Amino acid sequence: MRKSDISVVIPVYNEEESLRGLFARLFPVLEGLERSYEVIFINDGSRDLSLPLLLKERKHRPEVMRIIDFNGNFGQHMAIMAGFKESSGDVVITLDADLQNPPEEIISIVRCVDDGHDVVGTVRQKRRDSFFRVSASWLVNRLTNKITGLSLSDYGCMLRGYRRDIIDIINESAETTTFIPALAQKFAYNPIEINVSHNEREQGKSKYGLFRLIRLNFDLMTSFSLAPLQIVTMMGIFISAFSFLFAAYMFVRRWFIGPEAEGVFTLLAILFFLMGVTISCIGIEGEYVGRIYQEVRKRPRYVIRKVYADEDDAAEGDA
Repeated sequence: MRKSDISVVIPVYNEEESLRGLFARLFPVLEGLERSYEVIFINDGSRDLSLPLLLKERKHRPEVMRIIDFNGNFGQHMAIMAGFKESSGDVVITLDADLQNPPEEIISIVRCVDDGHDVVGTVRQKRRDSFFRVSASWLVNRLTNKITGLSLSDYGCMLRGYRRDIIDIINESAETTTFIPALAQKFAYNPIEINVSHNEREQGKSKYGLFRLIRLNFDLMTSFSLAPLQIVTMMGIFISAFSFLFAAYMFVRRWFIGPEAEGVFTLLAILFFLMGVTISCIGIEGEYVGRIYQEVRKRPRYVIRKVYADEDDAAEGDA
């Protein structure tokens, strides 16, 4: 594998509408750095024309562009992990294909790594997302920092830079589910965060719906902290103590005042509350059991159909 100064890893999932604009902006930026570079695209099971467009572009840039083609959709983070394993750069940068994070910001990230930082995180300024999404992101960022003990201002921004030694450590991690920015933060000794601009999505639509965002944050919290389990344990102790005191109060009341029919609906409300807490606790514990189940199965995290990395593969862009 030819060694490069900079590797750019870009997961692609149904982004045919954004790819041409990405090509037009990304490669001039990298060429302007006047360093050797490579761009690794990971086709994460796209069902549109993303792969043919990637192959066509590679025909013109076979020496700097590689494509990893998954045989299905394995998710953004698994796609990035595959790109990390294929990369050779001293600096590795991750970037989404939707152009919401401008490729021009790569210059600032490279400059920070040159200054000695091993992980460069980014914080989106003046986000061009819906009010609901921005508010939910603000809440999740702060809650996640509390639970995991990390200090990241914007977990959702994938425009980030990593030095080679951090990438090597991440590649050695064999977790079935992980969250790359948090994992890198765990290993970094001199991280930094910088502000970057954020554009409104002009083409296509976001691949992260509400359910997928919830699942992603469950993965993040359960992969990096036992705090949810500890909270459940403390909640169980508190509710048990409260229930004991309430039962003692009811017994004393019955002893001095006698039985009564009033308060039935209050007791039902308390019962429903306790049932809800119990179900929630079981769900959190189930999340951890599910993670254990995924790990012990030892299934591959992703399956690669083909890697377009040789000069001869560029000819397939004519198809």
